[in-house]
Amino acid sequence: MDNLSEKLAEELENHTAFTIPIFGGIPVPDSCLVSWIIIGVVVLLSIILTHNLKKVPKGKQCLLEIAVKWMNNFFLDTIGPHGKKYLPILETFLIYIGFSNIIGIFGFVPPTKDINVTVALAVMASVLIQVTAVIEKGGKRWAKSFVEPMPAMLPMNLLELVTRPLSMSMRLFGNVLGAFVVMELIKICIPAGVPVPFSLYFDIFDGAIQAYVFVFLTSLFMAEAIED
Repeated sequence: MDNLSEKLAEELENHTAFTIPIFGGIPVPDSCLVSWIIIGVVVLLSIILTHNLKKVPKGKQCLLEIAVKWMNNFFLDTIGPHGKKYLPILETFLIYIGFSNIIGIFGFVPPTKDINVTVALAVMASVLIQVTAVIEKGGKRWAKSFVEPMPAMLPMNLLELVTRPLSMSMRLFGNVLGAFVVMELIKICIPAGVPVPFSLYFDIFDGAIQAYVFVFLTSLFMAEAIED
């Protein structure tokens, strides 16, 4: 049992992948390195899938258009037609978080297992929500929204600026970490090959669900922030 606890604790640590030899050494954690790999893969796939597009789609172009159309409809149904200009960044959130959550099946440590990554994502989402409100409402109406429906609500509305990103980051981090812990326990306790069906659930299905929930909440809060 002690060996099991030690091995699990070792897997949960955020290791330093390498150190950049400038300014006294800048440590680059595994989560950052894996994020770079994900970004590189996504960029490469984007180049491959969008190369030589046809007016009449075939093969890979059909799959690409189906995926893009699904994402567009998903976000537009939540935000509305006036949110079309925000689709690229929302879809980028979905793709990055989705890849980050399921990359464990390829032997990498999910970046979203690192609380620093989930907090950064949640802060970026919160900034996006407020910037969207300023763009759509204007600075005065955005500032006025903090004292609605009555001035006494100002402290609660300001507190939301902290609680929302905190809850979003902890939800994503907790679910990804929980799935990672369960899979590590299964790999340690069960012979090789048996954990495959569990991986399909915890690494793929659960990871996709968590990415969906994160971007859904982000788009929902954006719709709430810009509504009249």
